[in-house]
Amino acid sequence: MLKNEVGALILRITLGIIFFIHGYVKFQGGIENTVGWFQSIGLPGFMAYAVALIELIGGILLVIGFGTRIVSALFIVIMLGATIKVKWAVGFLGNGQMAGYELDLAFLVISVFLVINGSNLFSLSHSLFNKQKSSDISL
Repeated sequence: MLKNEVGALILRITLGIIFFIHGYVKFQGGIENTVGWFQSIGLPGFMAYAVALIELIGGILLVIGFGTRIVSALFIVIMLGATIKVKWAVGFLGNGQMAGYELDLAFLVISVFLVINGSNLFSLSHSLFNKQKSSDISL
């Protein structure tokens, strides 16, 4: 169904833009600050680089529709880590000083949807690797 593919496209592009911006800001603000923050919460500093790169590159890949399921699976890992390690203690809506995990949960659910369903509409992966003509797509 075309309307399902349009919905998946909207989710894919929106999630891609959001994660790209989050990754970009980590580098723009000085990745060393993010490394220090990761260390302050008990995570190895190198993980800041991994998370920022996954967010930045993964965001771009989602927007263009390349490796959607793999990138979304990586986003699931990031969102689970952020929720459990950082946000769980402040609760669903936060504590007035820090936001809760409600937005992280929404990003997690969108990522799960994309892992399960993929998103072929205007997708580079679909254009490169699908053997059917685009007019033969059964949505």
